[in-house]
Amino acid sequence: MTVADPADGVAEWVNPLRDERDKRVPHIAGPCALVIFGVTGDLARKKLMPAIYDLASRGLLPPGFSLVGFARRDWDHEDFAQVVLEAVKAHSRIGFRDEIWERVAEGIRFVRGAFDDDDAFVKLAETLADLDVERSTGGNHAFYLSIPPGAFPVVLEQLSKSGLAKREEGQWRRVVIEKPFGHDLASAKELNAVVNRVFPEETVFRIDHYLGKETVQNILALRFANQLFDPIWNAHYVDHVQITMAEDIGLGGRAGYYDGIGAARDVIQNHLLQLLAFIAMEEPVSFNPSELQTEKIKVLSATKLVEPLDETTARGQYAAGWQGSEPVVGLLDEEGFSKDSRTETYAAITLEVDTRRWAGVPWYLRTGKRLGRRVTEIAVVFKRAPHLPFDQTMTEELGQNALVIRVQPDEGVTIRFGSKVPGSGMEVRDVNMDFSYGEAFTESSPEAYERLILDVLLGVPSLFPVNAEVELSWRILDPVLDHWAAGGKPEPYESGTWGPHSADEMLGRTGREWRRP
Repeated sequence: MTVADPADGVAEWVNPLRDERDKRVPHIAGPCALVIFGVTGDLARKKLMPAIYDLASRGLLPPGFSLVGFARRDWDHEDFAQVVLEAVKAHSRIGFRDEIWERVAEGIRFVRGAFDDDDAFVKLAETLADLDVERSTGGNHAFYLSIPPGAFPVVLEQLSKSGLAKREEGQWRRVVIEKPFGHDLASAKELNAVVNRVFPEETVFRIDHYLGKETVQNILALRFANQLFDPIWNAHYVDHVQITMAEDIGLGGRAGYYDGIGAARDVIQNHLLQLLAFIAMEEPVSFNPSELQTEKIKVLSATKLVEPLDETTARGQYAAGWQGSEPVVGLLDEEGFSKDSRTETYAAITLEVDTRRWAGVPWYLRTGKRLGRRVTEIAVVFKRAPHLPFDQTMTEELGQNALVIRVQPDEGVTIRFGSKVPGSGMEVRDVNMDFSYGEAFTESSPEAYERLILDVLLGVPSLFPVNAEVELSWRILDPVLDHWAAGGKPEPYESGTWGPHSADEMLGRTGREWRRP
């Protein structure tokens, strides 16, 4: 059954048999259709289509759920269904089952056309109207823009002109936007204005797939469901925080997207600053989406770069080297990149969060391509004990206590602390206490896009950055981008290593060093 949400008047589908107090019963999306623009791209094939099938396998989509593809290909409905089938078989997390696929396939439709083709959007509107009757989708439509940012304005204008963005009483319309959200603060504000002219902010879902990862969401559980960490989660005990996203792959074939964008815009502006907000935020009054967003906005408002930028930031560009046992070329020899490209493939910055809890604690964020291994982690490094009642020889191998949250690939949490080495003498050495998702739970974690697509269909915006978060992130990052653009070139670093020497010197000036993940 449906009930009206007093906040916006949109009808919300409610399962009459579900007791809200029983958290074992999953939320199931109500009647709806999802339109994907850009169905021929890698994201749609490798992530979106498999995620939709996996949601159906888990029983989280309604019986009449419909998937509509929009592209210029000369396909009919059956051709598009075959493309979806191949993507599902190749990339689905859950094993393929004919009965699940048959149910999904019944709702698959395709509309042929270009983004500037008025007739194609009229046809799209007719297709969705037919689905409302045939599949009982109720006039509830989500539009997923899996397309280059430059195409956003024309598609949004077409959705407005064709009436597809306008909802009737008791219906909803939502739009999903993939990153990047602009390339600086000015362009982000312009893009937000374009989007909000067509879709009100509460109906806009900006995808940051990192926020859909179980480990990222577990940060909230780790911090706020346990009393163990809260007393030491502040500047009195924390020495510094390191947030690392390292990749071991290069950029061959991605010049069209990456050249001129760079590592800082691609990763730090969205993924890493969102991780910082989760670690630094105060406890929200509740886990209502608006309360979570309020606390993240407070953190980002208080975050700024540490200067001078020549000493507190570093950028690099991978050169030839070895990735594992394979020789690889440098960026300047990759297809599509010019020989004088100044695009950075490694970026590291130093931030401070100017609040009572975090005053004086440096935050080091780094990301890079062709590094030692693929890993994303958050390391909260604690101060050394103010007094050690041991001889120096007893603690030569003792480092600093640390709590490390591993986001990928082996999701979990590690606590590093000192322990006595067995034997007749007193020798203290670092040891690790480890929690692993794979070993602690029998249920496998869903893919990030499963959670995010389901939240879009449910209308739950907890894990999606709002206007203010996007613009504050650019406000933080813009000064260093301008500083780098003003002169100099990225420092070359050998592929397979952990970045340029300037990054090590950046921490070395304060007596610290990067963790080796």
